Amino acid sequence: MPTTTGEPLLVVKNLKKYFPIRKGILIDRTVDHVKAVDDVSFEVRAGETLGLVGESGSGKTTSGYCVLQLLKPTSGSVLFNGQELTKMRKAGLRQVRRDLQVVFQDPYASLNPRMTVGDIVSEPLLVHDIGDRRSRRRSAEQLLEVVGFNPDFINRYPHEFSGGQRQRIGIARALALNPSLIVCDEPVSALDVSIQAQILNLLKDLQAEFGLAYLFIAHDLAVVRTMSDRIAVMNRGKIVEEGPAEEVYSNPQDPYSQALLAAVPIPDPRRMRERRAERRKHQDVLAESI
Repeated sequence: MPTTTGEPLLVVKNLKKYFPIRKGILIDRTVDHVKAVDDVSFEVRAGETLGLVGESGSGKTTSGYCVLQLLKPTSGSVLFNGQELTKMRKAGLRQVRRDLQVVFQDPYASLNPRMTVGDIVSEPLLVHDIGDRRSRRRSAEQLLEVVGFNPDFINRYPHEFSGGQRQRIGIARALALNPSLIVCDEPVSALDVSIQAQILNLLKDLQAEFGLAYLFIAHDLAVVRTMSDRIAVMNRGKIVEEGPAEEVYSNPQDPYSQALLAAVPIPDPRRMRERRAERRKHQDVLAESI
């Protein structure tokens, strides 16, 4: 893992995102709120990976989208490079997004099927008016080569490739503007296990080469352990435990973290039987979190 120093690159303080529950026929009124993210705080330093882990519905992806300002927070602060993103207008956010990019979960839905691979990867350069058509194409070829994708396929379309290949295209697009932080929203959950390992190794290699910081969102503790310097465990919109990755994995303190760890499969029948017994002890905790 990279060595991290200096001031945090990303500082999230007291972040909240509430979705209104509306009711009524003639008069539509708000009767309650779903507290998807409820008073969440964390930091990410340059070159560091913070793993945000939890079950589906725990609020981890919503937190990531609030950091990116794809969802506007209900309240709280998101400081990136010392700039408050929650109060920025579109023009300001457009400049910030040169340094703040995302790799989406679904490699099928996140790529425009009507655009060629070259157009997809070079689109950020076009949006930010960087270079001319020839230089953008050359940059796209170089980016595809960096992520281990054959640049000769630059004129093909997304439907011609596997999930792992599509995710490489998405990663190349995220690298186009040379960002300092990438939000990885479950980037391997839709892929086969062998392909997951390839993409995780690619992300680690890119981090070492370009000094990237990652906010790595996932529900799989084993994947998060592989990628992260620190882990923050989310449950019901709150962070219930945070610490160094090995410490959280080997000695979780919160009952919910213990329950998540007990659900991770182990390729050892004897240890798996012990783990099943341990999991039964935590079933009440998991049931209460639903």
